[in-house]
Amino acid sequence: MSTWQILASFPTAIPSVLLIILLVYWTFSLVGVLDLGENIEGDADHADLETLASWLVALGLGGVPFSIVATLLVFFTWLPTALLHEYVLAWLPAGVLQWFGGVVVLLAAAGFGVWLSARVVKPLRPLFVKHHAPENRSLVGRTCRIVTLSVDEKFGRAEVETSGASLNIRVWASAPNSLGKDALAVIVAYDEALQQYEVQAAYAANLEQ
Repeated sequence: MSTWQILASFPTAIPSVLLIILLVYWTFSLVGVLDLGENIEGDADHADLETLASWLVALGLGGVPFSIVATLLVFFTWLPTALLHEYVLAWLPAGVLQWFGGVVVLLAAAGFGVWLSARVVKPLRPLFVKHHAPENRSLVGRTCRIVTLSVDEKFGRAEVETSGASLNIRVWASAPNSLGKDALAVIVAYDEALQQYEVQAAYAANLEQ
């Protein structure tokens, strides 16, 4: 059985598809189309998110962005599944025995993926500790630099210099606007509930003053 046949057949096909989805996600994140730094967010019910978060903590996978956890879990499940598929399952007779063996391999690989991911996550947690400024509203009025390709009502990130350090903050702006990567903007308001800053293009803010 060729490598491509293994990757496209059960059980390796399942983590392979998930890995492709994650690769697309990371590609869009790196070019600024998606927000890379978010944890578990979206339209899902709040109770469901709390349940998922509690499971991640219980498995030792808390404290880092969900995108990183998902990537580690899928990769560390995909790799042993592919190896066992090639060197063990491929030699089993086709039919029920091979299918049952595939289920066993997938479950065992998933368990291994959780175990190894938890150990990789542990030293990464300090990198994602949230340090909240004493007063986030103190940034209002400052100039920031947009780091995403665009900014709209739902999405955007920017960098602002504070006491020699650069902070990466969540921002939004009314659309349409001229804000793009490396554009200068002025922080005009802060939403405490969303922990998000409203920004305007620097020249537009100057015109309003």
